[in-house]
Amino acid sequence: MAVKKPRILVVDDEKLISDMLFELLQKKNFEVSIANSGKAALEKIKNGVFDLIITDLYLQDLNGMEILKSAKAVDPKTGVIMITAHSSVESAVEAMKVGAYDYVTKGSSLDEIEVTVAKFFSYQKLVNENEFLKKELGHRYGMDNIVGKSAKMKKIFETVDMVAPSNATVLIQGPSGTGKEVIARAIHTASSRSAQPFIKINCAAIPEGLMESELFGHEKGAFTGALKSTKGRFELADGGTLLLDEISEIKPSLQAKLLRVLQEKEFEKVGNPHPVQVDVRVIATSNRDLQEEIKRGNFREDLYYRLNVVRIVLPPLKERKEDIPLLVDHFVDRFAKENKRKILGVDEEAMQRLINYDWPGNVRELENTIERAVVICKDQIIEPKHLILDTEDGGDLSRSKTIELPSEMTLQQLEQEMILKTLKEQGGNRTWTAKKLGISVRTLRNKLNEYRAGGVVFEEDTEKEG
Repeated sequence: MAVKKPRILVVDDEKLISDMLFELLQKKNFEVSIANSGKAALEKIKNGVFDLIITDLYLQDLNGMEILKSAKAVDPKTGVIMITAHSSVESAVEAMKVGAYDYVTKGSSLDEIEVTVAKFFSYQKLVNENEFLKKELGHRYGMDNIVGKSAKMKKIFETVDMVAPSNATVLIQGPSGTGKEVIARAIHTASSRSAQPFIKINCAAIPEGLMESELFGHEKGAFTGALKSTKGRFELADGGTLLLDEISEIKPSLQAKLLRVLQEKEFEKVGNPHPVQVDVRVIATSNRDLQEEIKRGNFREDLYYRLNVVRIVLPPLKERKEDIPLLVDHFVDRFAKENKRKILGVDEEAMQRLINYDWPGNVRELENTIERAVVICKDQIIEPKHLILDTEDGGDLSRSKTIELPSEMTLQQLEQEMILKTLKEQGGNRTWTAKKLGISVRTLRNKLNEYRAGGVVFEEDTEKEG
């Protein structure tokens, strides 16, 4: 397939200049058109899109500013380089303020003009790459990454759409694994702050003594080990969004300082009494009932109300089971692409097993389950044997009714039957079989060697460990 050449329109009523530029640019593998008047240029612009227009600032019939405005009206991405006399440089600079990329003087050498054109196309490439990246990030972190058709999820979608364009603080609550961070990212991506940083901090993972520094930063020498000044998460998120993940883990002694940032939009670094102003949108998440934490004296009531401007409550997966088939398809497609596997889907029995399961780990557990299934599935369809669930029907392995054994069997026979049955259920994967049985892979390997030496024939142990 032939590579499309960039299109350049040269506009100049001095034929010598336009012919010279035509020859220069054509040699550089551009598709070049010539217009020797302003009106001819407007006609060409109206009938075709150009990547770059090089135009004289002063034409006999039109001002180059008219060319600029017309080009931008047709396609805002079109670049415009002005050709001007030394005496009109100020006008060319004004043109740059309203959208021209750059200017060259009539005294510029061909090499200078060639460099300016090359710089524009390098800039255009960077802009296109950034737009592509933003679209990819939007796809990964935007609303299309939140899957669900249940009534509860539809209500959440509506709330996200409503709150995203605002600057309101959002509190997202729900059990672990329900997708609180995904919702937070979707709000940021759909907001006017999407081009600015999305910074997160896991409040449960930071030691109490370091939390203030992590949030607000510190000055050099503020405490032992502070070898240099450091910005905190609030300063890093300036202009963007800060996600305070599991905010209930922040101790009451620090909650007052957090409240001040939300109210006054300023804070003090550790070791520096001068306030730092920031413009940050805060989204907080919690898997605990914050009102209960208030009653216990663990969370400030005034901070709760400052955070709880808009509240989104995510339901556990067991309360939105109609979403499971959609989530399964979403994760199968995603992990099949990531692992370069041709997995077409999940069979009916496996899907029913996924729907019936209680999902104590919620969407995160389902995601991990499907990723494992995609990795160990050798065929194009995921079957029940590929599903490795930590607990079945909300119970543990000891309460599982999938294995029925006669009472007259010896302990050794019971052990053998249990191991071989579990190995078959796990699709021959020894690592997951050992995990399910609560034994080491080495012990499992030794047992299988014993059974093989004793003449027991089984085909499910051929899978590699891992």
